[in-house]
Amino acid sequence: MTSVPERSRPDPDDPRSRPRESVEDYPRPPRLERVPWDIRVDFAGATVARSTRALRVCETFGAPVYYLPPEDVRTELLSPAAGGSFCEWKGRAAYWTVDVDGRRAERAAWSYPEPTPRFQALKDHLAFYVSRMDACTVDGDAAEPQPGGFYGGWVTPEIHGPIKGAPGTEGW
Repeated sequence: MTSVPERSRPDPDDPRSRPRESVEDYPRPPRLERVPWDIRVDFAGATVARSTRALRVCETFGAPVYYLPPEDVRTELLSPAAGGSFCEWKGRAAYWTVDVDGRRAERAAWSYPEPTPRFQALKDHLAFYVSRMDACTVDGDAAEPQPGGFYGGWVTPEIHGPIKGAPGTEGW
């Protein structure tokens, strides 16, 4: 597995401490980092995923995207979805539908089965669209979806700046 730097807390004694971040400061190509925070995804009364071992991708003007290891995801609630997409940095994505007790969220998650060498650490990790789940949280803070319907970033209280995704901003 590719070595991924860990994102530390500004106050190591405070597990909820996260620094204020501007999406304008994120790099291009994107940065991949481990985060120690409690990442949680809930849908239809079930916790679909929960991890303190997530990876995070930060790209200029995009909200961070959290990727959870498959061991921390209830993969029995996922089924392959049709179609895919291609990221110039990470490679070809596969999509997943979440189904809990008959309630479905189509193409609500994605993964990179064969990521590019630079993003090899993302292999088989799963990311979720906030807009398609009932709740997504980072250390208990509710995430809002990144604007628009394409990007899957999570906007939490410490994230600020002009975030791409709304009509007219996709090319930032």
